[in-house]
Amino acid sequence: MQGKKVIVAGAGKSGIASSGLLIRNNANVILYDGNEKLDREELLKNFETPNFDVKLGELTDDLLEGADLFVISPGIPVDAPFVNKVRDKGIPIWGEIELAYYFNKGVIAAITGTNGKTTTTTLVGEIFKNYTDDYLVVGNIGLPFTRFADSTTESTVIAAEISSFQLETIHEFRPHVSAILNLTPDHLNRHYTFDNYVNAKFRITENQTESDFVILNYDDPELKAREGAITGVKKIYFSHEIEPEEGAFTRDGKIYINEAGEEEEILDIDKIQILGQHNLENVLAAVTIAYYMKVPVSIIRDTVYAFKGVEHRIEYVREVNEVKYYNDSKGTNPDAAIKAVQAMKTPTILIGGGYDKESDYDEWIESFGGKIQMLVLIGETADKIEACCKKHGFNQVFRAEDLKGAVEYAYEHAKPGYSVLLSPACASWDMFKSYEERGTLFKVYVNGLEEK
Repeated sequence: MQGKKVIVAGAGKSGIASSGLLIRNNANVILYDGNEKLDREELLKNFETPNFDVKLGELTDDLLEGADLFVISPGIPVDAPFVNKVRDKGIPIWGEIELAYYFNKGVIAAITGTNGKTTTTTLVGEIFKNYTDDYLVVGNIGLPFTRFADSTTESTVIAAEISSFQLETIHEFRPHVSAILNLTPDHLNRHYTFDNYVNAKFRITENQTESDFVILNYDDPELKAREGAITGVKKIYFSHEIEPEEGAFTRDGKIYINEAGEEEEILDIDKIQILGQHNLENVLAAVTIAYYMKVPVSIIRDTVYAFKGVEHRIEYVREVNEVKYYNDSKGTNPDAAIKAVQAMKTPTILIGGGYDKESDYDEWIESFGGKIQMLVLIGETADKIEACCKKHGFNQVFRAEDLKGAVEYAYEHAKPGYSVLLSPACASWDMFKSYEERGTLFKVYVNGLEEK
């Protein structure tokens, strides 16, 4: 990248990290953002070097003149008008993950899918941590890969959570082990159709070869129906329903792996600390990924036994008046929220609603059964979800102006022995900066409740 003119679009965390990587490698960087209200002088303070400039507002022809590369952050749609303008000029367009891969020297395990990515990536990262000091956990999990890519060595092992947004802009990105956990409709406001979304997910394998591995969930119906489209890479499966010839499975309360006709016992299922069948699938995926990354079984086993899950994913908060409160703010789509409902063992008051990703809520509401006693709604999807509830004959629906009001309503109506679950089935962006902020505030409000 020596002396290249590179424009980095998006002045958020990803854009700043990408700019830093390029500057460290002697590129001439212009950080661009269409929001002209941002503080240019404040952004310039990130890198006090003549190789860095900031441009806000319209993307002009003069700015693009002589550009060798255009790097976009994951939040920018690939069909945005200004991106199309760049494409029409023949300037290469990379995403942050592709840029990181260009500088990376390590061995990558990349995890995608609709749900379970963060839990699986975190667990794989913990396994790597217990295996070697030379490891990274990066990607959609919150740490941009570009912050660390040029410090990797051939010994570095990397657990990377990769979103469909990030996969839209890869070119050479090639993990040694990839994993696709499951497929359900999500982000249709960005991808428009389920097929487009699936095709984006499947791009994680497009540069892999027969010397690499893709880990697939045999039990996921959409993935099983479509995995024939994946070619040129060795397929390994995980399942709690069948025993695949190659991969991980359950039998008599234990997890095993078959590799080349050799069966090896990995761990006891009853020693896993995280709740729900979906988390058993996450453990199966993580175990398989780590196994094919050549981590010793003893390290995999001990790490899984010690793992207590991730923040904001069916996270136990506290018990008040014999009512247990759970934070599942990471349940940002209906399928993830269904899994949280299934994990509850008691009558439950559910808090839902938020930013509309053009999701359908029928299956989520059908999953309530006799378990969900009432649904407290917030956010811009409240009308849409309430109408869907009425269609399915679920009438215990109440509205709150904000999350604090929803917590207070649940507190007043929950009976001893109940649970209160925040699992919105929606993104957070209508009322919060992120699902993390939503979940953190939920915990603040819950921890402020008083015993009666």
